[in-house]
Amino acid sequence: MNFARDVVEAADPAALALVELARDGTRREWSFGEVADRSARLAGHLVERGIEPGDVVMTLIGNRPEWVLAMVACFRIGAVVLPCTEQLRAKDLALRMDVARPRVILTDERNLGELHAARAEGLVLSIPDEGLYDGDPPPHVDLQPDEPCLITFTSGTSGEPKAVLHGQRYLAGQAVQAEHWLDARPGDLVWCTAASGWSKSARNVFIAPWLRGAAALLHDARFDPAQRLELLEREQVAVLCMAPTEYRVIAKRATLRRLPALRGLVAAGEALDPAVLHTWHEATGLWIRDGYGQTEIGQLTGMPLGGEVRPGSMGRALPGVRLWVDEGELVADPATIPTFFLGYLGEDEPDRARPWRTGDRVHADADGFLFFEGRTDDVIISAGYRIGPFEVESALVAHPAVAEAAVVAAPDEERGSVVRAVVVVREGHEPGPALARELQDHVKDLTAPYKYPRIVDFADDLPKTTSGKVRRALLRGE
Repeated sequence: MNFARDVVEAADPAALALVELARDGTRREWSFGEVADRSARLAGHLVERGIEPGDVVMTLIGNRPEWVLAMVACFRIGAVVLPCTEQLRAKDLALRMDVARPRVILTDERNLGELHAARAEGLVLSIPDEGLYDGDPPPHVDLQPDEPCLITFTSGTSGEPKAVLHGQRYLAGQAVQAEHWLDARPGDLVWCTAASGWSKSARNVFIAPWLRGAAALLHDARFDPAQRLELLEREQVAVLCMAPTEYRVIAKRATLRRLPALRGLVAAGEALDPAVLHTWHEATGLWIRDGYGQTEIGQLTGMPLGGEVRPGSMGRALPGVRLWVDEGELVADPATIPTFFLGYLGEDEPDRARPWRTGDRVHADADGFLFFEGRTDDVIISAGYRIGPFEVESALVAHPAVAEAAVVAAPDEERGSVVRAVVVVREGHEPGPALARELQDHVKDLTAPYKYPRIVDFADDLPKTTSGKVRRALLRGE
């Protein structure tokens, strides 16, 4: 298999592949022929620089066609692509470079400074350089389903983020959710708003739409509720995929209305509250169909097409996927999941003969519809972002005023949850609003801004077990 050959170059060269809405307001349409030619020439340039199958190529690019071209170029030559979100800071980027060991980094001008701060000298190629697209198109590499193609990072509760390695089967395996949940169709324009670098962006910004003969919309700009509705109407988007937080904020801050071209709404990343579902349905006539997946294993569930929507449910298992609930935890059979990962970099390959425990608490109704209840571990899900407490705590304790810190989730009307930090200050420092703001800014400087604690509380000490572990359940009020 080879995604570049079997999907991109197999499409009608004149057919629409991408609609680019740039940050400066310009608009451009890209055909499949243009994507195929430009990505092939970029692949040639990478080969000329010595990139071989299995080598890691890291990207730090916004929601721009250059990110898509880089991904397709890597798929063509069998390189393993590591897309990173622009929200990462030097410390985050350095961690990813240390773990994944990229041979080269493709970036754009607005991210060069952060990469230099991460000491990426000698690795960086900047996409404004047109010379990157002068290479001779190399032959496609024939790839096996278990050969690596993609790395995405996910958060953990007791350590740094983990590098999730996906095989080529991950790309082709998106066809199941693309048909039965996303519901992309030939001729559609699909807009998945996830920023490049996230698991959902890697599968639904362009891979899933292209597998179904649809085109993808790329909007390289900050989230603006009113503007998003305007673009949906102007561009005649058929399918919209957003995080639940985005649906919540639009319902609260903009005037929803019917959008004639819009046929489908889907959401994933966190639980979607029924009130938002009803608000969107009343205004647009469409139900938001929730779904569930994980970075490691891809999409597992979705609200079925054309049937009853059950508010609060993340749907049922996708066709062919076997799921069950064991003592309140969602468990999956890896052998039935076409997008199951190859493993974490630096760790043993997971046993696909053993059940995969998701770490998420759910319950099922009599018809098999699943309802999310929360995490069995301490990962915080805020506005669809998965945030490991360890990352935020490490940033906090690096501040000279902090003796100890613990991070937990706190409920929030718009984001579902936000990061709450409980801090013990060192002698000689005064807790209060001024220090809280200083700590928030400090975390933003050290790690991705979405991870910063929106709530900072101070305490004399942290509740701990006899073995010295922080009792997070007490901090959450459980």
